Amino acid sequence: MVRVTVPATSANMGSGYDSIGIALELYNVIDLAENDHIDISDKNGQYVPQDESNLIYQCAKRVYDECGKPLSGLTIVEDCAIPQTRGLGSSSACTVAGIMGANMLLGEPLDRNAVIDLAATIEGHPDNSTPAILGGFCVALLENGHVHHVRVPVHGAIDFVVFIPDFQLSTEKARAALPKTIDHHDAVYNLARAALLAGSLTTGKLENLDVATGDCLHQPYRFGLIENGEDIVREAKKLGALGAFISGAGPSIVAIVYKGDRDYITRAQELCEKLYPHWKAVQLRCDEVGATVKRL
Repeated sequence: MVRVTVPATSANMGSGYDSIGIALELYNVIDLAENDHIDISDKNGQYVPQDESNLIYQCAKRVYDECGKPLSGLTIVEDCAIPQTRGLGSSSACTVAGIMGANMLLGEPLDRNAVIDLAATIEGHPDNSTPAILGGFCVALLENGHVHHVRVPVHGAIDFVVFIPDFQLSTEKARAALPKTIDHHDAVYNLARAALLAGSLTTGKLENLDVATGDCLHQPYRFGLIENGEDIVREAKKLGALGAFISGAGPSIVAIVYKGDRDYITRAQELCEKLYPHWKAVQLRCDEVGATVKRL
């Protein structure tokens, strides 16, 4: 049996649509072992698909198929702390867990780059899967089945507070809200800010983050699907956040905060309790390790 631990991720970060993401210290822990049938369970009693439709199983089987190895079945035990359909990379974490777990069971025929490429190919875009594997702050693009990426540590002066609602938003619904074409002006707006975001997060030019997380490609169209989403972003900044944005496809909101502002999380929790009871605030540091796998 092998155990895979995969961090949550927050993609887009405002301006970096489908290209920028960070790993966060919230984890799915998945145990896998070969079996002659499919046996899937969840340690916390949550519902998970228990047949071939299970995403972890599908991704594990993909590795076996890619390597030309037969797979009769798997035992999969899930212990998932990443909330589903909240924009925190839960599906990406399952994809990575299935790939890395199967790869370890087979003796690691796939190197790290092959794992990154396969995960992004299955996901369709690399801004969640790449930081989930590598940790840290990643800029990535998928071209011709290969992920071109840069991974750097997040600047030590910042932390993240995640506002998580008690309702879900599917990626499919969030993507369906986007327009099929955009104006040239909007493309330039985001390109400049995405570049500024990457440079500012890694060099410590933190005063740029409010502007750098600005976006006109996806957030304006998705806020209508997230009750109080715009309010949370506005209030998070009023509380002292350096910047705030929709996490992935939503509905969670991430605020970038000074690590030295130790009372920010308390103010954020009080805000939710008083004005937005369907939301909770959680402080999460950047995960700098990424996904790990070990034999039990």
